[in-house]
Amino acid sequence: MSAPLITVEHLHHAFLEAGAAKPVLRDISLSVHPGEIVILTGPSGSGKTTLLTMLGGLRAAQSGSLRILGAELLQADQATLTRLRRQVGFIFQAHNLLPYLTALENVRVGLEVHPHWLQRGRAAMDGQGAALLERVGLAERARYYPEKLSGGQKQRVAIARALAPEPRLLLADEPTAALDKESGRMAVELFRRLADEQQAAIVMVTHDNKVLDIADRVVQLEEGQLVES
Repeated sequence: MSAPLITVEHLHHAFLEAGAAKPVLRDISLSVHPGEIVILTGPSGSGKTTLLTMLGGLRAAQSGSLRILGAELLQADQATLTRLRRQVGFIFQAHNLLPYLTALENVRVGLEVHPHWLQRGRAAMDGQGAALLERVGLAERARYYPEKLSGGQKQRVAIARALAPEPRLLLADEPTAALDKESGRMAVELFRRLADEQQAAIVMVTHDNKVLDIADRVVQLEEGQLVES
């Protein structure tokens, strides 16, 4: 088996609350290999989103080891974090679209942070963006601004934006929450395709039991600890 793209060992994390440290993650150890989809489940407040943001270098690790795509993130410098983020696709619960850009332009923004896509030029980026919007069923909405899109359509644009660069690692926080059953199934099948064809690693937080079958593993978090895999 190839080396894991994610290796977490004895990760601890705490938030400061009323002057005291409140543990959020406790002794987390987890590995995810290329081509693998891992779903994180557990009750609200169990640390799922905190762990997801740490895997993407959006929140600093406090103790333990967090190796992502070959880089150690504990005490990593800004250049290391920037290189990592360029290889990671993020899908958040809030779609985080830029309101002054069309759907296609929002997807292109996801490509413009990648030097090799910038070298290929705007036409290539627009072509890739249009292809992804077609795959999420929004080809006819490419020139629409977010205010003209429904909540589910905005989320599908966000999914297209994350998938367009064909990231090595995809991190998704409740990506199907705003989608109907058909759109949700389409989205996770695109994730499966990214994992199978590009050998990307995918970690997804979800409460949607209808998509659990897409996973290679389901990992449960309770009170900041991994209790089941």
